Amino acid sequence: MGSKTRETYTVEELQQLDADVTGRRERAQWVLNSPDPPGLLHDIISSVKDVAFPLGHTTAKQTTSRRAVSFLKGLFPILSWGRDYRFSKFKNDLMAGLALASLSIPQSIGYATLAKLDPQYGLYTSFIPPLIYALMGSSREIAIGPVAVVSMLLSSMIQEIEDPATDPAAYRKMVLTVTFFAGIFQAVFGLFRLGFLVDFLSHAAIVGFMGGAAIVIGLQQLKGLLGINHFTNKTDLVSVLESVFTSIDHPWSPLNFVLGCSFLIFLLIARFIGRRNKKLFWFPVIAPLISVILSTLIVFLTKADKHGVKIVEQVKGGLNPSSVGEIQLKRPHVGQAAKIGLISAIVALTEAIAVGRSFASIKGYHLDGNKEMLAMGFMNIAGSLTSCYVATGSFSRTAVNFSAGCETVLSNIVMAITVFLSLEFFTRLLYYTPIAILASIILSALPGVLDIHEAYYIWKVDKLDFLACVGAFVGVLFASVEIGLLAAVTISFAKILLNSIRPGIEELGRLPRTDTYCEINQYPMAIRTPGILVVRVNSALLCFANANFVRERILRWVTEEEDHVSNENTKEGIQAVILDMSNVTNVDIAGILALEELHKKLLSHETELAIANPRWQVIHKLKLAKFTDKVGSGRIFFTVAEAVAASISTPNNC
Repeated sequence: MGSKTRETYTVEELQQLDADVTGRRERAQWVLNSPDPPGLLHDIISSVKDVAFPLGHTTAKQTTSRRAVSFLKGLFPILSWGRDYRFSKFKNDLMAGLALASLSIPQSIGYATLAKLDPQYGLYTSFIPPLIYALMGSSREIAIGPVAVVSMLLSSMIQEIEDPATDPAAYRKMVLTVTFFAGIFQAVFGLFRLGFLVDFLSHAAIVGFMGGAAIVIGLQQLKGLLGINHFTNKTDLVSVLESVFTSIDHPWSPLNFVLGCSFLIFLLIARFIGRRNKKLFWFPVIAPLISVILSTLIVFLTKADKHGVKIVEQVKGGLNPSSVGEIQLKRPHVGQAAKIGLISAIVALTEAIAVGRSFASIKGYHLDGNKEMLAMGFMNIAGSLTSCYVATGSFSRTAVNFSAGCETVLSNIVMAITVFLSLEFFTRLLYYTPIAILASIILSALPGVLDIHEAYYIWKVDKLDFLACVGAFVGVLFASVEIGLLAAVTISFAKILLNSIRPGIEELGRLPRTDTYCEINQYPMAIRTPGILVVRVNSALLCFANANFVRERILRWVTEEEDHVSNENTKEGIQAVILDMSNVTNVDIAGILALEELHKKLLSHETELAIANPRWQVIHKLKLAKFTDKVGSGRIFFTVAEAVAASISTPNNC
């Protein structure tokens, strides 16, 4: 068709050609005349409304009561599903909650000691936060309470500011202040839909961080397992091992080691049995509680505490005391508390949302990450005011909750009530509980945190992700928790920058017998259009970081093609460059300037530039910058196929 002149066309062919041209122009006007996208203020207001009114935005026709009901249902999901709650579900939630409590009570005491706090603070953290989450959370399976990684994170960072050994009261106040800030940050993340901040800790980084933390936590439990008095406060591998070998020369009680290892073997066997036989899932669940009861009886009956076995001694009971007066917002360390609170908030959210989404996908429902952040934020704010430290979702306890057949978050309420009853009536019985047992309970939970199979999977799929995983692992293991997190975030950022600075720019060709244009490297059967270069930018942003690279790469293609034509004298050069912008969601000033310069350079080569399928924000900014006037409104197209059809020889210029 390209070799025919207009005079050689039949009337029907000319009518069809004119109709095609008219259709292309009409569709191009759809792109050019699209309405302006919403501004930043509108996006912020919409985000807040999405959180406050997830069932739909309010309208002027709605009554005040309807708006209030919609707001309350958005803030408290329990009001929505609670209407359809049945007794048959309660039986399952009751059993799951009791199973959860049997595991949570001994673990909470152990994690409190890991956080360098008195044992009762772990129980406090398993009472108030689960109740708040049950009212505001959207996950049905997640189990709330203290976790090992956050406990270690708090102790390792806060003890550099306040020493828990010399001034436990100041240390406790710092922990509560950090918890308050963590809750504030989490609530703000949820309210303004800033969940992307959590994603800076990628899945690979979290796997490496958790693995390094698991090894450090395990090594730190040697203090309780061996009954060592003097132990390092540092968390790196070298310092911990050095402290262990140095302390062995000092007096220590072998009875602690024998008692702890005996029950550790029992806990690991219970874990193995539970994994081999799913019907016996309850056995590893109650094994920690059995260990606490039996070991406490052994120490009480044999008076082993008189022979070197270290015991918990006094555990304060009763309802959570108020800690409003202990939040230190005017002290000199408030900036450091805010920094630690931010780090704790991100780590806690990352773990909780990963756990919640894993089990939500199994049950077949969607988990709103922003709603979860809001719920976590409010529960930690409330927790900081009631003597709790940072709580989040625990993978091990959530797995127990799921295996026990929980139906709703009511299992968290059952667990919280059981913990409260334990605080009221049974804390005195924990006086003779050996510390070695708490160490063995923490050690038995660590194999679930150290995920070697997942690390191997990351290595197989993405080597750069594995580098982030290794960076976090090595940083935590040989430096500190902060260095490990910094290494993970730095490597993740470097990966993002590498992809942004050097985005994929692929030449497109038409698939045979279709109007679909795909990457030639991926689909070798794709056909190039003579005289036309079709390229796609595989980046969400055309910005200062990659705009010059995109411009130079396209110009190099054009120059290379011209050189090839001048050497071979076999075919024409490139008459048009079509830029497929379907993957570009936004563009900044640098990106627009690069497009303008590209247009000027191509004109000097007697080559036209066409834009195909620009996204909403992109075409809006190109119009504001008058770029569409410079390139010509007739060079903006709805699809690549239409841009190619308009760029090939037409009857008018043949």
